[in-house]
Amino acid sequence: MLLCDVGNTSYDFLDNVRHFKENVISFDPRTIKQKVYYICVNPKVKKILTSLDNWIDLASYIDMSPYYETMGIDRIVACEYVQNGVIVDAGSAITVDVVKDGSFVGGYIYPGVKAMQKSYANISKALEYEFNYELNLDIIPKNSQDAISYGYLKLLHLEVTSHKMDIILTGGDAKRLASIFPQAKIEEELLFHSMNKIIKKARLC
Repeated sequence: MLLCDVGNTSYDFLDNVRHFKENVISFDPRTIKQKVYYICVNPKVKKILTSLDNWIDLASYIDMSPYYETMGIDRIVACEYVQNGVIVDAGSAITVDVVKDGSFVGGYIYPGVKAMQKSYANISKALEYEFNYELNLDIIPKNSQDAISYGYLKLLHLEVTSHKMDIILTGGDAKRLASIFPQAKIEEELLFHSMNKIIKKARLC
């Protein structure tokens, strides 16, 4: 069985043996002949995949009524896996979703790490720093690098921890954020775990 999370830039695959990626622009999904269970946030790619019989869209097997209309399928699938907790998906954007007793409570979106660093640099070259994830969030900074880091990370930390629930980190920058959420659990393959859960629930295999 092959699972695929299709984003804006890549096809992210997982099978029983390996985890691999293909570029959205150069990869032709018709080259795969086996059955693929997928989710997709890329409208152009989704048009192609819907014409392929061996590509099965898992969005069709999810009850969408608890979620809002424009919510990304990747966020929805992540929420389907969690019973209680705050899901922090640190990718090109940082999404935060709260699930309580198996029900979606709500969520919000921050600019991702790279986007926020770029926004500071666009204000002034003097603010062109990498974030310092090791800074002490209990002490107000006295240098520029820590000042921009604090302004971004402190707000995120306060909002996420305010829910007083278990925190699940996923996405490309999950390990970076782990330093400000030391009690959090890192689930790098959260979406794939959830996709397997959806497949079993729908008895697709």
